Amino acid sequence: MLSKKKTLNFFKKQNQQLKGLNNKLCMSCEQSSVWSHVEELPPDAIFLTKTLFNKDPNPAKVNLGIGAYRTEEGNPYILKVVRKVEREILDDVKLDKEYAPICGEPQYVHACQSVIFGKDAPVLKEKRAAGAQSLSGTGALRVLCEFLKVNFANSKVYLSKPTWGNHTKILLKSHLEEGTYRYWNAKGRNLDIDGMLEDLSKARPGDIVLLHACAHNPTGVDPTLDQWKQIASLLKKNKLIPFFDTAYQGFATGDLDRDAAAIRLFEKEGFDFVVSQSFAKNMGLYSERAGCATVVSQDPKLVSACQSQLEAVIRPMYSNPPRYGAEIVKRVISSPENFKLWKEEMTYMSGRIIKMRQLLRQHLEALKTPGTWNHITDQIGMFSFTGLTGIKINTSSFFFNTASQVDVMISKHHIYMLKNGRISMAGVTTKNVEYLARAMDDVVKNVK
Repeated sequence: MLSKKKTLNFFKKQNQQLKGLNNKLCMSCEQSSVWSHVEELPPDAIFLTKTLFNKDPNPAKVNLGIGAYRTEEGNPYILKVVRKVEREILDDVKLDKEYAPICGEPQYVHACQSVIFGKDAPVLKEKRAAGAQSLSGTGALRVLCEFLKVNFANSKVYLSKPTWGNHTKILLKSHLEEGTYRYWNAKGRNLDIDGMLEDLSKARPGDIVLLHACAHNPTGVDPTLDQWKQIASLLKKNKLIPFFDTAYQGFATGDLDRDAAAIRLFEKEGFDFVVSQSFAKNMGLYSERAGCATVVSQDPKLVSACQSQLEAVIRPMYSNPPRYGAEIVKRVISSPENFKLWKEEMTYMSGRIIKMRQLLRQHLEALKTPGTWNHITDQIGMFSFTGLTGIKINTSSFFFNTASQVDVMISKHHIYMLKNGRISMAGVTTKNVEYLARAMDDVVKNVK
């Protein structure tokens, strides 16, 4: 049996050994973190343009990357009706900071859906639409993709070629299989309706087709009403599920109803479908993340089940939506006076974009820039698919790797745009449109 002294020495020695081991472990931790295997991913291409633009000291720089409306001075714009409503909210002592329902305030959801379908639409009167407030359009897309994954696990989701880059990322995170259909006719710089219909005719019953309701991103090319009817006929024949993404309602033509024509056509044709909706662009609420996810059912008895599924998706994702942006949207839409002001401002904003399209085309044609430029004015909405393309990969500008012409637009002319040649017409002004045209003229003539 060990004496007390020997026992103390034993534990003292053990303690020293443990301290030594601990020191070695700490040194090991300093040399190799548990995060050492984490791969650094490339930044988002769209927001990278903003980062590079902000770092560029050149006074002539122009940011045409991010789709956000700008004034003639190139500054962010807050709608007057939004300012008005914000003052009303500030003075409303009845408002509190309590949790909103999981799917948002029902009045907000109804207001959003009334903009899509029309105030007196049968789908609303007959209560055939489930809905949830979402974190803008991206949030609505993700919630609806999760909803579809649960209920249509084996379905493929077809995206247009090209489409908004985030669509693919959202499908990937939702574990949905992606398919594609032809959309952009690069040669004619218009819609490849025949290719689109041919590709979608190969989809299986129960597959899902994501459609841009208006102002297609990135091309700015929308189907005509007759073409929408062809698309609807094919989807109905093949029992495909429409998935509308409407992020630019009012920005395409300046008219909310005209920009919702495709969705209303599909509802009238008796489709069950889903809609992702955003107020980032048309109400200028980019940072407020105000949107709506809607599920339309021709059978009102199934709406409750769909609503419960939306709740089940949202609760473990972010639990409850923010109230401030939704309160702004609700008050703008629900008040006849505010609604009128909003439509007037949308008409002005879309009108300014149309004017910039006309000026850009005029300058390019005056410069005798090779090619045809009618597509600039034929396209609608916030974006223009310029047609600036290339073959080379510029390793110093990796994220703009599909077009050497785009690289030169950025490096030489300090005009920031996306790698696929998309520019935001909302960032074009009377002060920079000639500079933009001369830069485009330069790369078209000199960069092959």
